[in-house]
Amino acid sequence: MADNDTNDPPPPYYSMFTQKPVPYYVPKDPAQVAAVIVTQHVVAPPKRQESSGRSAKCWVGWLGALLVLALIGLAIWLGVHYGSKMYSVHYESDCRGNDCKDQEQHETYDGVTDTCSNSSIQCDGIQDCQKAVDETNCVRFGEGGVLQVRTAKDGRFLPVCSQGLDQSYADQICEQLGFRRSYVSNPVDSKTSVALTVGPRSAKLIQGLVNVSSGCQDEKAVSLECTDCGKPQSASRIIGGSASQLGQWPWQVSLHYSGSHVCGGSLVSPDFVVSAAHCFQGSMKNSVYWRVYAGTISQNSLQTPYLLKKIIVNENYNNNNNDYDVALLKLSSPVTFSSTVQPVCFPTFDQTFTDGSDCWTSGFGTTQQGADHASTSLMEVKVNIINTLQCNSSLVYHGAITKNMMCAGDMNGGRDSCQGDSGGPLMCKGGNNRWYLAGITSWGAGCGQRQRPGVYSRVTSLLPWIYSKMQQEKP
Repeated sequence: MADNDTNDPPPPYYSMFTQKPVPYYVPKDPAQVAAVIVTQHVVAPPKRQESSGRSAKCWVGWLGALLVLALIGLAIWLGVHYGSKMYSVHYESDCRGNDCKDQEQHETYDGVTDTCSNSSIQCDGIQDCQKAVDETNCVRFGEGGVLQVRTAKDGRFLPVCSQGLDQSYADQICEQLGFRRSYVSNPVDSKTSVALTVGPRSAKLIQGLVNVSSGCQDEKAVSLECTDCGKPQSASRIIGGSASQLGQWPWQVSLHYSGSHVCGGSLVSPDFVVSAAHCFQGSMKNSVYWRVYAGTISQNSLQTPYLLKKIIVNENYNNNNNDYDVALLKLSSPVTFSSTVQPVCFPTFDQTFTDGSDCWTSGFGTTQQGADHASTSLMEVKVNIINTLQCNSSLVYHGAITKNMMCAGDMNGGRDSCQGDSGGPLMCKGGNNRWYLAGITSWGAGCGQRQRPGVYSRVTSLLPWIYSKMQQEKP
């Protein structure tokens, strides 16, 4: 791959070993993200015709016209208040209404539009939209896995008290998010002055079963885990990297298109894999030609593949600058977890990965720039998290790094992901000795070059979208 001008965002990492070549995009200036627009379908009243007559007939005409206008006005009013409306989905903003206009410009997605009742209320547990978007992005996990639910009244996320939340409740919440069941729930200290208590369990969504209260009676909130994740089975330790051992990164999958490795991915549950949007463009969106190989460290000894049921590419993916470079893959059948097949953990919504974190990336990509073939072995390399300001400087990527991206590698070169690694994980070890999916391999200038670190999709920025799609596609 030829070197790129530092003023242009370079192309994403693509495999050089595919049967069908993937076209590279022409770099352009990053597109501006439009603010969310709310639209309503109303019928405009007809233009009143001018009249200069003064006869009784004219007066009758005037009165008739006024009556028609009054009826039309009444119909419009009823339509506005009781009809349907179109609005764009807010995935990330924690605010509602006119007080959050500034945040909405920077913290919302407007790629998905749904038709909803005008009486719809977000996160009240009642589906008012055709695609149920009013009831997505209502649940998240905070520090320590504390369950937080968005309130319908003011849109705040509040912790949920542990009292009354039993195993069946925990299973219901995880199933709502697209998991098959919960793994474990525990009470944790919470001295917040405002919290949510659970009411009697029913078939409703969790956001429709909670009530705002003045803290938890026993000062305990609930910490919830939906999967036993982030636990590699091998304890020993790509450019500048070495071959992985079996079980070292059990969530790493190899994605094959028409018989050849093209991209990587990360197993996040028995039914879903997270990868990069740029792997599934054009004719490569067809799930029929893809195969998913899990639990392998060699392309020469592949296990029985899993088939894809659906490929979901982020609606806001921009192939000019690779913003929103994330895709969710739904498997046709659930994987069976083993010592070599395990899910990686999602980070919490506010989890940060700073320079000095224990972070690694892995993949079956090429091991040197310009190589014609992907590696037959799963390679791994330790990388440094690089400050976004430094990565966006004129000496590095000249402003091409968006809020949905993060940089990792070595500014001196030598340690990097490369072609064929796209969609694979950037994983960082948490304080609980579990591994978290911090990033998704996205793009970079060359491989392992000085002042050209790898660029990854920032998972914490894309979590609301991932969870919303898992909820909509839950098994």
